[in-house]
Amino acid sequence: MHDPPRAAAASAVEACHTAGISVKMITGDHASTAVAIARSVGLVGESDEPRLVAGPELAETPSADLPARIEQTDVFARVTPEQKLRLVGALQEHHHVVAMTGDGVNDAPALRQADIGVAMGHGGTDVAREAADMLLTDDNFASIEAAVEEGRAVYLNLRKTLAFVLPVIGGASMTILLGALLGLPLPVTALQVLWLNMISALTMSVPLAFEPKPAGLMEQPPRPPERPLLTAGLIRRVLLVSAFNWALIFLLFVWGERQSGDLAVARTMAVQGLVLAQLVYLVSISQFGKDLLAGARGGWRRLLRTPVLLAGITAAVLLQLLFSQTSWMNAFFATAPLGGRE
Repeated sequence: MHDPPRAAAASAVEACHTAGISVKMITGDHASTAVAIARSVGLVGESDEPRLVAGPELAETPSADLPARIEQTDVFARVTPEQKLRLVGALQEHHHVVAMTGDGVNDAPALRQADIGVAMGHGGTDVAREAADMLLTDDNFASIEAAVEEGRAVYLNLRKTLAFVLPVIGGASMTILLGALLGLPLPVTALQVLWLNMISALTMSVPLAFEPKPAGLMEQPPRPPERPLLTAGLIRRVLLVSAFNWALIFLLFVWGERQSGDLAVARTMAVQGLVLAQLVYLVSISQFGKDLLAGARGGWRRLLRTPVLLAGITAAVLLQLLFSQTSWMNAFFATAPLGGRE
């Protein structure tokens, strides 16, 4: 009798290993059955001696030696429900983030104990589904690997969005604050700041969140769970770009007012300069910027991978042309048309 694993399981296990995720089989089946399945999915090489521990041997292992024993073992066979729970707890004590999959009633305690309990949504029992944090709707291990990859992409895009949005807010805020402290006319009005925030959110921040997954995403090691979303490096970048945005707005405003003597022209230049700087910064931190460099080396088709971002950049340029060059927008936002010099 032969019940082979799905074809995608072996490639998913390999992808997990590449991504720094350790995959271990815990089963109540006989050791020979467990080893056969482990070989078929790539947990154990065809010619390698399997690193296996059976339930009776596991029961005799002292708790102090258990974490090290688990680290060196790929397959656990003839394991009882209590031992599954013990294995999950030992891994957590060793500072691992544990995702446990299961479908039976005997898996429920370990599913509840794990950091992420994943129950089979199609063939699992009601008890397992109630104990789990997630349901695997297609009962396919490859879906777990795909979810990890998608989660990494979402996290990366979230960090890029924060790195983009915060300097925009910081630059405009510091400009208004400095203008008020020095008793100077505001380089941008409150209504123009609202326009800047709307343009930034709709045409740049939202498209940035939908960027495609970068190449090699599953070749990176997992990030430490204790690492904050706003790291020291990201905070330094936000402060640096905020200072640049502030200087750009303020200097363009001062230059425009001195050259034209028109407050509306100076403010329009400041707003347009900031939006242009945002677009350049957006390209520099996005996947589109990397594809643009690759396109210069002959891979122009890669630029089509980011249609949402390209559409956002185009929309931002068109909206800014309306903002400065149409009379009804000039009247509403107190702006002025810019000539070639400005």
